[in-house]
Amino acid sequence: MSQKVGYPDYMKELIKKVEETRERRLEETFRRLKPEEKEELLRKWHPDYRPEGKRPLKIGPSRGLKVPHEVADLIEAYPLINPDEIDLSKVDYEADILIIGGGGAAASAALWANNSGIPAENILIATKLRFGDANTKMAQGGIQAADRPEDSPTRHFIDIMGGGHFANDPELVKALVRDAPFIIKWLEDMGVMFDKDEEGNMMELSGGGTSRRRLHACKDYTGLEIMRVLMDEVWNRGIRILEFSPAVELLTDENGERVTGAVLWNLETKEYYIARGKAVILATGGFGRLHIQNFPTTNHYGATMDGVVMAYRVGAKLRDLDSTQYHPTGAAYPEQIVGLLITEKCRGLGAQLVNIDGEQFIYPLEARDVVASAIIRECYGRDKGIVTPTGMRGVWLDMPMIEIIHGEGTIKRYLAAINRMFTRFGIDPTKEPVLVFPTLHYMNGGICINVNAQVLNGEGNPIKGFFAAGETTGGVHGKNRLMGNSLLEVTVYGRRAGISAAKYVKNSEYGKISLNHVKRYEKMLIEAGIPRKRKAPMLLPEYRGEKVLSRAISLFPI
Repeated sequence: MSQKVGYPDYMKELIKKVEETRERRLEETFRRLKPEEKEELLRKWHPDYRPEGKRPLKIGPSRGLKVPHEVADLIEAYPLINPDEIDLSKVDYEADILIIGGGGAAASAALWANNSGIPAENILIATKLRFGDANTKMAQGGIQAADRPEDSPTRHFIDIMGGGHFANDPELVKALVRDAPFIIKWLEDMGVMFDKDEEGNMMELSGGGTSRRRLHACKDYTGLEIMRVLMDEVWNRGIRILEFSPAVELLTDENGERVTGAVLWNLETKEYYIARGKAVILATGGFGRLHIQNFPTTNHYGATMDGVVMAYRVGAKLRDLDSTQYHPTGAAYPEQIVGLLITEKCRGLGAQLVNIDGEQFIYPLEARDVVASAIIRECYGRDKGIVTPTGMRGVWLDMPMIEIIHGEGTIKRYLAAINRMFTRFGIDPTKEPVLVFPTLHYMNGGICINVNAQVLNGEGNPIKGFFAAGETTGGVHGKNRLMGNSLLEVTVYGRRAGISAAKYVKNSEYGKISLNHVKRYEKMLIEAGIPRKRKAPMLLPEYRGEKVLSRAISLFPI
């Protein structure tokens, strides 16, 4: 349904400055920042560097790790259930492999577990919402893989490590880049329709912080297209799916040394169900709906970090949760779409970031954290942002530059989702710039795993029967993720989790089930003086009352 809003008159006047400087900006080459300039920009303007936004964890295997207050509030929280009131004598669901989550990592894990010899009927996917309701579907720009002669996995590795400020786990990154070309072929063979030229060659684009064109895309619906194919394959094979049934707690053996299942909460019947598995794969995604530091988000409704909460209670170690990715270009106008993703692919095709004076102020394909910091600086440091009628600040993303550079029709052909998102509100991105501001996009850190996707405890040893993949894990991206590596991560490590879990269960029986680890965790919370009003996991975010107001309106003092 069209809602013709368009720009108010004063914003249309400001757009004239963007139009007046286009010819000059087309001819100029904007230099990239030096390392010391990037560091200064990050330290002064990136939200991660605001010490008041974090605190150290008081309990658990990662005690002392500084994390955002919103994250700490959920980790240092009491369970939703009373362990003594859950009847563990009756098992409602059994599976060789229980997969918790419903996105790309979960689907990939299920398919590769099946490929590894586990019958479809012995695999169970339990997901919070509908199967496929995940950040995977919302990923637009593409998936990276070094599969051309002028590129290499080694170069891809170096790009990822540099983008992550060398805080990444190099072994995880090595596995990621080595598997990447195979994953592209696997996806294409299953039916993913990647963009190709007239001769049938894969079109590969640039992403921020990369040294080669290696971004494989499906217009700007890449995640949706990949998820379409993965979902079809899961359904066609007859793998069991349990929808609207989020896990609220994991189950372990009596000593807490092995993960043996999960307690599920059915959102429709309001009942608890016991699901037992010889192995459990956690693929619950990130934390965008926590709205870290009150930022808007690109994430789907269920992204509330449930997996991290549950894994920590069974002893999993966490890492890099002090780092949050704010995508530089979230929509800042109109109000109805504030925070929604405007893919980096736009800048890869030539769109430039421009302030109120019509000046390009940053090289558009710097790494995401650098670009986000520059936009915040323009809006809150230099007072060169554009203010919307509701008080939101943003800068222009000059989309018509794409049409000028690549020809008329490029946006409609390769950025169909972006075009539709704005035209329904009376804004034509082929002729007008769009207003953008950083939006909470990705959980850089998470649960520690090894290259076999086994979850690690505080001593760095695998927890028996416990695997994880996708955004709920940490280590691949370090302190900052580069574009196109999230869709790669969910498929690479989803595959590795499925293969590893299949290998594990072939030599395993069902373990005993208990909630003893929850009681031990409750004891730690009491000893640390954590208030009992805090409950986790969150499951679904709250948007009533003041929470419906615009976010990111007064994030920084002027």
